[in-house]
Amino acid sequence: MLSYQLDIGQVVTACAGRDEGKLFFIINIIDSQYVHIADGKSRKVDSPKLKKVKHLKKLNIINDSVRAKILSGENVTDSFLRAELKKLNK
Repeated sequence: MLSYQLDIGQVVTACAGRDEGKLFFIINIIDSQYVHIADGKSRKVDSPKLKKVKHLKKLNIINDSVRAKILSGENVTDSFLRAELKKLNK
């Protein structure tokens, strides 16, 4: 069980590293300490960033369309992630 209760499709902000302050989606949960994050721009779906959970700030937003696509095994594109993040920035 994750200590921070993160979920696939969750929007997070990086709190450390060169990605600090940027918004990302969690696209894969490795274990209780590590997740894969992607934003479709600097971190692509094909090569997501492995990030420690303690270096992420959880936002109380779970994007249902991103979550559904990932869990169903559909192809998630970088442009789709960028478009979904753009909706959040408005």
